[in-house]
Amino acid sequence: MLSRVTTFAIDGLRSRRVTVEVDIRPGLPAFTVVGLGDAAVRESRERVRAALLNSGFEFPSRRITANLAPAALHKAGPGFDLALAAGVLVASGQAPPEMLDQWAFVGELSLGGEVRPCRGVLAVAEGARQFGLRGLVVPVERADEATLVDDIAVVAVASIKELVGFLCGELKTRATRAALVSKATSNDELDLADVRGQEAGVGALEIAAAGGHNLLLWGPPGAGKTMLARRLPTILPSLQREEALEITRIHSIVGLHSTAGLVNERPFRAPHHTISSSGLVGGGAVPAPGEVTLAHHGVLFLDELSEFARSTLDALRQPLEDGWVTVVRGQRSVRYPARAILVAATNPCPCGYAGVGDRCRCSEPDLARHRRRLSGPLVDRLDLCLSLQRPAIGALTQSKGPTSEQVRTRVEQARAIQSKRLRGLRATCNAQMDSRQTSDLVRASGPALSLLDLAYNASFLSMRGHQRVLKVARTIADLAGSVTVEREHVGSALALRQHGSRLGEAA
Repeated sequence: MLSRVTTFAIDGLRSRRVTVEVDIRPGLPAFTVVGLGDAAVRESRERVRAALLNSGFEFPSRRITANLAPAALHKAGPGFDLALAAGVLVASGQAPPEMLDQWAFVGELSLGGEVRPCRGVLAVAEGARQFGLRGLVVPVERADEATLVDDIAVVAVASIKELVGFLCGELKTRATRAALVSKATSNDELDLADVRGQEAGVGALEIAAAGGHNLLLWGPPGAGKTMLARRLPTILPSLQREEALEITRIHSIVGLHSTAGLVNERPFRAPHHTISSSGLVGGGAVPAPGEVTLAHHGVLFLDELSEFARSTLDALRQPLEDGWVTVVRGQRSVRYPARAILVAATNPCPCGYAGVGDRCRCSEPDLARHRRRLSGPLVDRLDLCLSLQRPAIGALTQSKGPTSEQVRTRVEQARAIQSKRLRGLRATCNAQMDSRQTSDLVRASGPALSLLDLAYNASFLSMRGHQRVLKVARTIADLAGSVTVEREHVGSALALRQHGSRLGEAA
């Protein structure tokens, strides 16, 4: 007898429909799974056999062939177990086939017959809706995640026995929809008011958050670079539902999302400087998202920037420019989103104390080598470059500055202005505007343009830098509530570009 069960495979960050065809016929007892599955898929034969037997059902002593179609699509992971078990049960006559047509099945099995959670359930639920299926059968632990997708019925099963109950029409869909927001935990203890004596750094952080601009912090150890970077997520605007769904989908696929409901905090990723290019931007033998994708709609923090391999940093150029990473392996191409704010921090020299009294003992060749390790084209893509110095001892006892909540309010007001200006476009903030949008939408006064042209003619800016300074000036004007970009806004933007220009020339 032949049965057909619908499930989904994760391809990059999308779900692809897979039909599990199970054929049982007389012959020497064997269970073969074909269709380009990885080791976890091939091992599902033993899990399905043990789960059925330990749940009190028969495992046919005949020739069983399971085909995962389309055969050309690579399948990975244990999420096909539940669909294979359903196919065997129906093909062997132990369950009726009527429920297979409009339902998809996804889940991992234990040897005892329990249904375990698996990755990517949100993406699978979106795929089921896209193909017009009635609903989805998932593990109990992932039912809340699946209910985040509208117009899809969800059935939660905890065991093989409950799966058979559903196939026999005895188990109903979930009556209530899950909570849509997971609990916030990670950023509750961080607040911008904790930063003392770095008013310029706080101001640059506010501009970066308001316009989505990349930021380089340059200064000696202990100046507050990491402290500032870790507080950037606390002043970013609250996530919109579509953004939260996208982050949840990514984190679910890679196994970072383990709670019910949507992710409600912007991600903050801080990889170690020994990371490889594929780890940072994505790739590998089986393509997987990198840190820049895991930071999508959030912050990617690269501490000790000069310690990263230059080839690794150069791999960030295209994602920073386009907001996407395209990974090609053989005949397969995968596209990952990469709209993250990059915050980089580095010391001014190998010892870290250049410019701090007479503590630095680095020679000129040492300084040149240190700066050459930074990629000039990458630094040119950083909109804001700020030099931080050690605060005076008196500043450490000053009263607290603005809180994250206060700064976030100003940031959200600036973002609201940008959202109105960019309505109908793909860009959602000033940093995402392309050159045509910048020319069409950024209104600047004559003196402002004259100052910008003067900096460009003095070879202070590249053409890319010219556009980025104009976008930063537009953000500063938005924070000030100004309709037009004025000379002082351009001057502030240029002041925040000087160190990056010198670094780029040195590199």
